Amino acid sequence: MTQIAFPKLLSSQIAFDIARTIRDGFDKHYRLFRRTSRHAKQHFEHGAWAAAQQAARERIGFYDQRVQECVQMLEDEYDEAELTDEVWRELKLHYIGMLSDHKQPELAETFFNSVCCNILHRTYFHNDFIFVRPVVSTEYIETEELNPTYRVYYPGKDGLRFTLKRIITNFQLNCVFADLDRDVGLVEARLKQIFGADRLEPNHQIQVLSSLFYRNKGAYIVGKGINGNREYPFIVPILHDRRGQLFLDTVLFDQEQITILFSFTRAYFLVDMEVPSAYVQFLRSLLPRKPRSEIYTILGLQKQGKTLFYRDYLQHLKHSSDRFESAPGIRGLVMLVFALPSFPYVFKVIKDFFPAPKETTRAQIKEKYLLVKHHDRVGRMADTLEYSNVAFPRARFAEELLAELEHFAPSLVEYEDDKIIIKHLYIERRMMPLNIWLSNAEKEADEAKVEHGLLEYGNAIKELVAANIFPGDMLYKNFGVTRHQRVVFYDYDEIEYITDCNFRLIPPARNEEEEMSAEPWYAIGKHDVFPEQFGRFLLGNPRIRKYFMKHHADLLTPAFWQARKQRIQDGIIEDVFPYPQHIRFCNQTTHTIPAVSQPLFSENHHHE
Repeated sequence: MTQIAFPKLLSSQIAFDIARTIRDGFDKHYRLFRRTSRHAKQHFEHGAWAAAQQAARERIGFYDQRVQECVQMLEDEYDEAELTDEVWRELKLHYIGMLSDHKQPELAETFFNSVCCNILHRTYFHNDFIFVRPVVSTEYIETEELNPTYRVYYPGKDGLRFTLKRIITNFQLNCVFADLDRDVGLVEARLKQIFGADRLEPNHQIQVLSSLFYRNKGAYIVGKGINGNREYPFIVPILHDRRGQLFLDTVLFDQEQITILFSFTRAYFLVDMEVPSAYVQFLRSLLPRKPRSEIYTILGLQKQGKTLFYRDYLQHLKHSSDRFESAPGIRGLVMLVFALPSFPYVFKVIKDFFPAPKETTRAQIKEKYLLVKHHDRVGRMADTLEYSNVAFPRARFAEELLAELEHFAPSLVEYEDDKIIIKHLYIERRMMPLNIWLSNAEKEADEAKVEHGLLEYGNAIKELVAANIFPGDMLYKNFGVTRHQRVVFYDYDEIEYITDCNFRLIPPARNEEEEMSAEPWYAIGKHDVFPEQFGRFLLGNPRIRKYFMKHHADLLTPAFWQARKQRIQDGIIEDVFPYPQHIRFCNQTTHTIPAVSQPLFSENHHHE
């Protein structure tokens, strides 16, 4: 007869109390997270754009604040001698029991890991003590009856136009639409093209997530049409016109356009979600190629995104055999960058020392990366994942890479058995450096590709300027090209706020001696910038100069930068669009929708 081994009864009161403290700490965090997300609706209704941006920035820090609160509470309450291995094991089992009916169990598990990893040594980072793998299922979690994850509509019953109007009014926005009937008609016409209205099944339905997605100056309806066995994702942006009234701007249905809307280069959405895993599951049906880690991150749950990313990375490592090596491209003065060829990300380590002309510190560089994390990235700055004490298999490192790490960042490298431990690094989506991309285009004699690269490069800079960001080092090697052929900035050690910079015209030389001097004949302040000098570093190649001057000659004039700086100082928050201008309804000749503003840039590229 088979003997069944039952675990002994959980008996440690300390373990139970600690588990409850951590669970309560997480619940407080998510309560505050949801409150900020709900307030986004009010900010949108009142057009309080500065308040909305401030709330989005502050929300990013909520998680670490609650973790540190919880760690401090436990360290004050318990002596280290009380926290035996048996207590830690039992603590995890108590915690699992507390999550049986929880609405956010996967997030609560990650919070548990964060608290415990702040107290435990890394030798304890295994499945006995923390959640190396998820334990509590997120399948079929029930939501409150009055707050479902998504609502289902059947346009076959009342007609598509009536259904669309009902969808929009169900969000109960406390703001007047300029002409809702007109807008609904435009959306209806666009959706009929997508769905193929002549071939609708009797049970054709539309599913729409119950919460709007708020970011910058827009609110987004996220849904999909289901017709038989076919699904048709769509997004409808809602904007304010100059009078403060609402209008529907377009319908996004192209897979690339939807992917770019949810890009890793953009600020996080504010969405009120009772069951975030259900939102992620719905969004994955719209974005089947996007990993769950990126979806959690774009929803503002970046710590969960980091957790899932790391699990995916470990799985990839387990099922691959290639070696880590230095990333292709020009070596940076500040960062040592390496990659695993089979993995679409790069690993960035801050060097211990920086040659001239760099004048910075590790602490200052970390501050710049934190600035980018909290800032609106307008689709032009890559998000980064920051990790501490990451263990890599030493055997998978090329000897040249190990030598580089030991030479340039010895303070961040440790060896432990068969592993190399890197104490601090950033992980970022891999892109082709723009200088390599342009060089390849020239070798292929592809004029259109060269022009596109320069057009995108200038547009990236201008959109960063609109978000109050000066890149600092504008060399092409500091920009990358995504798989959607968008140019993105990824080198942050010299970025500054536009409002902190002083854009100047080079004063004329007073005599021939000054003009021929190798040194500047004029005083230069710490934050002085001379746009006329950009061409010396960027436009040595005649072909590149041709297309740069065609599209972005204004970047070489102080007047451009001074005007943009003045707009920011005047409190103007620019309208930025994460989709092309040409698909907006305001560009249709038969209808006139009051636009939010004139486009800042040309219409042949994606806006944020």
